Amino acid sequence: MLGSISKGEVDIVIPTIRNLDFLEMWRPFFEAYHLIIMQDGDPSNVIKVPEGFDYDLYNRNDINRILGPKAHCISFKDGSCRCFGFLVSKKKYIFTIDDDCFVAKDPSGKEINALQKHIENLQTPSTPYFFNTLYDPYREGTDFVRGYPFSLREGVPTAVSHGLWLNVPDYDAPTQLVKPLERNTRYVDAVMTIPKGTLFPMCAMNLAFNRELIGPAMYFGLMGEGQPIGRYDDMWAGWCMKVVSDHLGFGVKTGLPYLWHNKASNPFVNLKKEYKGLFWQEELIPFFQSVSLPKDCTTAQKCYIELSKQVKARLGKIDEYFNKLADAMVTWIEAWEELNPSGA
Repeated sequence: MLGSISKGEVDIVIPTIRNLDFLEMWRPFFEAYHLIIMQDGDPSNVIKVPEGFDYDLYNRNDINRILGPKAHCISFKDGSCRCFGFLVSKKKYIFTIDDDCFVAKDPSGKEINALQKHIENLQTPSTPYFFNTLYDPYREGTDFVRGYPFSLREGVPTAVSHGLWLNVPDYDAPTQLVKPLERNTRYVDAVMTIPKGTLFPMCAMNLAFNRELIGPAMYFGLMGEGQPIGRYDDMWAGWCMKVVSDHLGFGVKTGLPYLWHNKASNPFVNLKKEYKGLFWQEELIPFFQSVSLPKDCTTAQKCYIELSKQVKARLGKIDEYFNKLADAMVTWIEAWEELNPSGA
């Protein structure tokens, strides 16, 4: 059945610095599945997880123990630590969610099973080469419109499902400052494929992906403590992932499912983290728009190594940080291959 998944096919990855009481609301949807909890911050703090959940909890000590000298590629005191969960998972699908996100309701008042909808997205093809004006043609009740080439109707495998949020929008600090009370109340019942060659701002608080297809490219970079930038971890991963997906012939969907985002982070704190990124993104986007990967890059790992070379060659002149980031990208792939020797 479409959207159905066994416990052995999915891991739910959650980065956190606090007790996970929010899981009580998700219990009907998450309790049957395995959780990977990434404890950020002080490893001596005790994180409480509600009874009844099957989980593994990792902290900085575990990262150092498992990765040894490669541990420096995993950020500290930043949500990007979640990518360590991607690294140690052995499941086909990953769903990652933040601890300030709750179950949303659709316009009829029914609670939304975000995990199930993400898996439906990942189990149906994408259409990155030609836009269908009725959005996702594989959803029940719709199809390809007149004029859609029959040769493209088979679609391509879907690598990523990007969900959205009701209530607090995912805004940058300047927008938060000028619109402190703005809330998203629009529920749009649509899923669409992001076209080939088009980048997008990926948000990690409601995100699922096929680990077997794109896992090695889902690296969230060097962020947080000791780094000159924060809050661009999912942006970086999204830009890299989209370039790699386009090259390998995979699709990315965005839209449903929604969840309820409850907490507005402090815009002044966010501005300090984002400050350099607000300038750098104006050069990063043209870089990713112009990246070309050679034909012999036939796996996500090979694509990512090639991308790291181009990051160093073309972005290193912007700031030394990008040379460090390029090196960390290589270390990430080395760690991936060490923990996943079969390439899974």
